[in-house]
Amino acid sequence: MTSERKRRPVVVLIGFMGAGKSTVGRIVAGRLGVDFIDTDSELVRRDGRPIPEIFTTDGADRFREIERDVVIDVLRSHPGVIALGGGSVMTPAVADALAGHHVVYPRITADGGFARVKDSDRPLIAGDDPHLRYRELLEARDETYHRVGTMAVDAAAGDPEAVADVVIELLADTLVPERAATT
Repeated sequence: MTSERKRRPVVVLIGFMGAGKSTVGRIVAGRLGVDFIDTDSELVRRDGRPIPEIFTTDGADRFREIERDVVIDVLRSHPGVIALGGGSVMTPAVADALAGHHVVYPRITADGGFARVKDSDRPLIAGDDPHLRYRELLEARDETYHRVGTMAVDAAAGDPEAVADVVIELLADTLVPERAATT
């Protein structure tokens, strides 16, 4: 087995803000006995600034460049579960880097997702009508999430434990051959 194969993530979660990627990802990682990484947290750790500050100071384009570099590095080096920031797959290099990976898209409705993030400091939904902005962004990204994702789950189909159960069930057939190859 190549060293690249050993570093391959078990699963990558993509999707819109509020879908529960990080929460579900941590649960899935814990149940599978692998490490978890959230690329937004990793980006903040590496850059030393919170995401809203990067957006305000450097702009959205520079944020997406930093994000792209972090995501691609994590995809190459992290053998566990990865949760990506909601907009990262809109960057073509990130979408391309996900080819060949197990990519789960936790779907959320605009109302359900907005209820989870409405009191946060998310720069992309700041403004006069954050709910409308949330809905517009979700609609604009949904096709890409479906195209990049290899599996989809209903993020509102229960609590995060139940959603993690579905993710693990979807992965069951794909994980067995990979684990067998390591023995």
